[in-house]
Amino acid sequence: MLHEIDARTKHDSKYFEVADGVWGMKDIFVNFYMVSNPDDNTWALIDTGIKTSASKIKKMASEIFGKGARPSCIILTHAHFDHAGSLQTLIEEWNVPVYAHHLELPYLTGKSSYPPPDPTVGGGIMPLMSVVFPLGPINIRGRASVLSEDGTVPGLPEWKFFHTPGHAPGHVSLYRKNDGVLIAGDAFITTNQQSALSILFQTKKLMGPPKYFTYDWKLAKQSIKELMDLEPQTVATGHGKPMTGSQMRKDLHDLYNNFNKKAVPGGGRYVKNPAVADATGFIFIPPATINKRAIALTALSITAAAAAMLVLLNKKKKNRRPLMGTQL
Repeated sequence: MLHEIDARTKHDSKYFEVADGVWGMKDIFVNFYMVSNPDDNTWALIDTGIKTSASKIKKMASEIFGKGARPSCIILTHAHFDHAGSLQTLIEEWNVPVYAHHLELPYLTGKSSYPPPDPTVGGGIMPLMSVVFPLGPINIRGRASVLSEDGTVPGLPEWKFFHTPGHAPGHVSLYRKNDGVLIAGDAFITTNQQSALSILFQTKKLMGPPKYFTYDWKLAKQSIKELMDLEPQTVATGHGKPMTGSQMRKDLHDLYNNFNKKAVPGGGRYVKNPAVADATGFIFIPPATINKRAIALTALSITAAAAAMLVLLNKKKKNRRPLMGTQL
């Protein structure tokens, strides 16, 4: 049975409610979601965060669904390191099936890595730091199952999935028609993922997929069109806070109508020459355009970014400390 959520538990665990039966949590810079199935009081986990997210996921599950709760299954929007980072840890303990689009299986069964990120897309520090992000693959051969071509979502009969490639070949987004809730993954996001400050303060802004990991901008635009046409009421994405209402839908239309200006980087490795993938993984990756000078600047920027983040985090912690002698 689902447990009642009180304000104290919600505050302590730092998860948030997206809609009826849908909860999310941010770990560092990425979100994962839990969705209940009211038909049989089971639930599914959507994405698994980064490598260190497993303990937070288990704590959140226990607080919402009861001590020792485990999902009926895990569903991946895609298998980038920040969405499948805790997958192996969780399935070893939970022994539950994992579902992904068939074009995402090469990155889950040890067959193919993702293309290198593009640190030249600009827009902030995160693209420069992306050169150290893991590209996979992981290997859960025998545990990974393919989502059905009819769009049904295992364990969640009220939901449908849509294939939304461009950011990852087998990227999917999940939609519940009865109340218009869309879990979009990274097909589009609701904060500026290029900016460390936007990530830290979760500044709301509807944007295209993270630029440094998007391998095909034409497909990414088509995916946004498919999701825009659903006219969702609530959107929950892989990065950023949920957004709702008419202004969100207006922003989504504006993003699509001005996609080249608002989403596509002014230059970069995959802008004019997308990488190409099939069921075996990536079969073509365009050559890098970065030079030695850019590499040196990237290294310096990463060092500066790390220092800046430490300063900001320490400042944030100090602001949270109660003043000595303060009367409450």
